Amino acid sequence: MVFLCWARPSPQEQKACIVKSGTFNYDSEHRGASSKPTSTLQEDKKLSRNGFLVNHARSLVGSGMDTYEKGKTALQNWRHFGLDWAFVDSKTPIQSGVKFCVCVKEIFPWLMMPLQVVYVNEHRNTRKGVASFGFGSGTLQGHLLAGEERFSIELDHNNQVWYEILSFSRPAHFLSLIGYPYVLLRQKYFAHQSTDAVKKHLSA
Repeated sequence: MVFLCWARPSPQEQKACIVKSGTFNYDSEHRGASSKPTSTLQEDKKLSRNGFLVNHARSLVGSGMDTYEKGKTALQNWRHFGLDWAFVDSKTPIQSGVKFCVCVKEIFPWLMMPLQVVYVNEHRNTRKGVASFGFGSGTLQGHLLAGEERFSIELDHNNQVWYEILSFSRPAHFLSLIGYPYVLLRQKYFAHQSTDAVKKHLSA
């Protein structure tokens, strides 16, 4: 099952995709695993044994609490998906259990890939001057990949603000299986483009 659309998917088409998507397409033992520290996930032997590859990108996007708060707002409004070839409905709430579609244009047709928010984490320590906000989403039936992806923004103890993407995935359809090298390249390209979209929002 693949959800295709020949024009930019409308809200109604995205809703229909979500209704048909059903449940998660990866094992419950890995549910929420993307909330772990990056090094822990990269060293998780059970993930690698089950065929999952970890993808990670982390970029410095500014400094100071104001930048952090603006970055947090960017994630909450899906500005990190503000691309010509990929988007998420900006009205989608960042809440655990919410289902949504990532819409991606590949050559001619658009792909609608259903996911569900698995968790939302926020931490703040005013005494130490650090803060972080992030959320992880898991793939549903009909997604070309199986796994999770976390987007987060962090203010560290050096007053620097970092944008991070962390995911683990494996092919869930023969199209992604035969084209997995291309999928991995697209993940890296998305990370670069998404970081630029966040920086653009922060500098606006």
